[in-house]
Amino acid sequence: MVSGERIRNFVYELYGALPRQGPGSTGSTRRALSRIPPLGAGSRVLDLGCGRGAQTFDLARYTAAEIVALDIHPPYVADLNARAAARGLAGRVRAEVGDMLRPAFPPASFDCIWSEGAIYNAGFERGLAAWRPLLKPGGHVAVTELCWLRSDPPAECAAFFADEYPDMRAVPECLAGVERAGYEVVGHFVLPRSVWEEFYAALEREIPAFTARHPGDRDALEVARISELEIAVFRRCAGSYGYVFFIMRRR
Repeated sequence: MVSGERIRNFVYELYGALPRQGPGSTGSTRRALSRIPPLGAGSRVLDLGCGRGAQTFDLARYTAAEIVALDIHPPYVADLNARAAARGLAGRVRAEVGDMLRPAFPPASFDCIWSEGAIYNAGFERGLAAWRPLLKPGGHVAVTELCWLRSDPPAECAAFFADEYPDMRAVPECLAGVERAGYEVVGHFVLPRSVWEEFYAALEREIPAFTARHPGDRDALEVARISELEIAVFRRCAGSYGYVFFIMRRR
């Protein structure tokens, strides 16, 4: 197995052990939901890049919609489906393996598309443009995207994201991208620092067990090193960047 594939699998292993695969919270999901019309019985939601489904189950709890969750990693999908069945939600929540940039669904299949902490895999505008045909007219999209929150981040922070997410943009640039992709902005808000602190606390607790499972493995140790560096950068540069929830309506 080539190094790149091994590293991806180690990332899935490390982050799959966490309650959430990225910063987020039930409170933030509910706040975004409050900006769109109620998703009642008969509505359909597509949760793209669902991971193990923390936000998927929030959507199931706070709406009456049918929810289809999509992720490229089969173990995440299997885990989500097993937990949906255990919670008595198998008739309303199902997960499928698929590419979030090429979801295999007919046009106008969904009332709402949701994606927390995942659209960067597709590219912000590219993802929004690709997903637009799947929405019913007037349907909504809600996504979290990593954004610069200040124009002069510390050099350490700028250098880290030049490697890890070179396409990261400021909020006004993302808002303009929403319009270019064929949507009307409904609202946006920055996720609180607390969601990052909770996420990184869980990650820090998991790293020692992860490295212990892979003693001396250079790829596993590299995944752990980058994760620890990411935590350190956040703690030294908090306020320079963050996740922003963008809520929009298809024009």
